[in-house]
Amino acid sequence: MTNENTAAIKSNYGAVATSGLSSEHAGVKAIAEAFGYSAAELSSIPAGANMGLSCGNPTATANLRAGEVVVDLGCGGGLDVFLAAAKVGPTGKAIGIDMTQQMIDLANKNAAGSNPPLTNVEFHLATIDAMPLDDNSVDCVISNCVINLADDKGAVFQEIARVLKSGGRVAVSDIALKKPLPEELAGDISALVGCIGGAIPIADYRQGLLDAGFAAVEVVDDQADLNAYASVDNQAGCCSPTMSDDPLAIIDAGCCGGNEAPLEPGIHQRLTELLKKYDINEYAASVKVYAVKP
Repeated sequence: MTNENTAAIKSNYGAVATSGLSSEHAGVKAIAEAFGYSAAELSSIPAGANMGLSCGNPTATANLRAGEVVVDLGCGGGLDVFLAAAKVGPTGKAIGIDMTQQMIDLANKNAAGSNPPLTNVEFHLATIDAMPLDDNSVDCVISNCVINLADDKGAVFQEIARVLKSGGRVAVSDIALKKPLPEELAGDISALVGCIGGAIPIADYRQGLLDAGFAAVEVVDDQADLNAYASVDNQAGCCSPTMSDDPLAIIDAGCCGGNEAPLEPGIHQRLTELLKKYDINEYAASVKVYAVKP
């Protein structure tokens, strides 16, 4: 991935923090519910933590326990961090990592405005391949459609292994490939920003975790319809939301877990064209990823 592509992802995914998307919007709430969040879960956290950007609910499968330390890679506005915080309780800790200052600011704002105040969460501005955390300090790592955007996924897997304690586990929702993308999709910047172009094959995802030293690795296709966004408020595509002149009118939102932003001019139109031409479910899958550090 070129520096230009990385910059495009970062700029696109930072600005959504000020877009006003939240669970108070029917389309945003519907997307989250379609990918595994219950109405009760969404009502238990600050509305602004959910921006309709998930492709799964990793906290539902992480088996979090009281007193544990959990880290969310690409935390966005704090959706999964806040849900994890409730599960690990006051003796535990939920930590969010995000590469954009806008999302970190939003997550801290959401935490400060929660009622009752959240005392067991913290957020760090960092990339997921260089976390400001000690070795062997974390019980569980979660993530929601973010690792597929990383340039060096092997480095991310190694970093996850570094921070996890022995016996620590991975519970991730992500996008992976079932078969190679057509050249037009694989090389298009809009497909990259849309969480498609950066995805790797399911087998490579599994092998990358094994190479990083993990055991009991599973990468399971959860059979979710990746075109689900097209059926909600005229939304289409996988990732970055595009807003109309009305800040409450959601035109397009996606599934990359918390780092998304309005697409630059032309990218939304191009992604829409690509997804009309190609059925993304034929090539890619929403997957649940599990692994344990020996």
